[in-house]
Amino acid sequence: MSEGTVIVDRPSQSLAGFAYAASAFMIWGLSPIYWKALAAVPAFEILMHRMIWSFLLLTPLVLLQGRGREFVQAITTFKTLSILLGTTLLVGCNWFLFIWAINSGHILQTSLGYYINPLVNVMLGVVFLGERLRKMQLAAVGLAFGGVFYLTVSYGQFPWVSLALAFTFGFYGLIRKVAPVSPLVGLTLETLLLSVPALAYLLFLDRTGAGAFLRTDLTTSLLLMGAALVTGLPLLLFTNGAKRLHLTTIGFLQYIAPSCTFLLATLVYREPLHATQLLTFLLIWSALALYSWDSVAYYRKKH
Repeated sequence: MSEGTVIVDRPSQSLAGFAYAASAFMIWGLSPIYWKALAAVPAFEILMHRMIWSFLLLTPLVLLQGRGREFVQAITTFKTLSILLGTTLLVGCNWFLFIWAINSGHILQTSLGYYINPLVNVMLGVVFLGERLRKMQLAAVGLAFGGVFYLTVSYGQFPWVSLALAFTFGFYGLIRKVAPVSPLVGLTLETLLLSVPALAYLLFLDRTGAGAFLRTDLTTSLLLMGAALVTGLPLLLFTNGAKRLHLTTIGFLQYIAPSCTFLLATLVYREPLHATQLLTFLLIWSALALYSWDSVAYYRKKH
């Protein structure tokens, strides 16, 4: 999500960037509250609405930012469109799984998944991009693997939700690196590609009387439409923040989202946190601390 980041050293710009980026991660971290309010609607139906309304929200933003030509070029270039079709499937799976997990009582697993995600990105970089791990990075990945293995063996539960979220988003970021489009244009095209089948599915639900939109209470219908804001608003805040901040700062701020989700799961929705799960989180947090410390040290050495 941080393609095209421009580093600006002025304090006022850095402060504004911090506010933008932190707000984006706060919205992402607190989004389970929003999806919980739609718990009566099937996750797949929510996803279809999210795609359609997001496309309708993002398209005017593309035009207002003067990216119409980039949008047309992307949609008429076979290679770009093929890449974005792959990322569309990945982000669609990620969004569906996230919404389903939230409304199925697995908020802690979603938190763990997004804590693991930066380390998954490192691993994917090694496997697919030929990147080499520094010693601290290797230790961080080892700790994360140890945490997942311990949870699986001791608790008897393989954290498939966490790993699926981490890997779908990891591969999404990996593939988006080779797509020559900005984050806003890319997301707009991704929502467009799923909007056509989404609209067909929702029309089918409406004909059979099974859809929630305009058939239940007004609040539910408005929340389904508002899913576009949960998608588009944090993206715009993030891209504005990323232009003004160092990548290391963005790296630290990204932990706001899973931390908010973790607190929601344990303090608000009272999901049980067993000792085995807590130790797994401690191992993951230790891995992230090592990874972050190494990133800062490496950045200072290079600059």
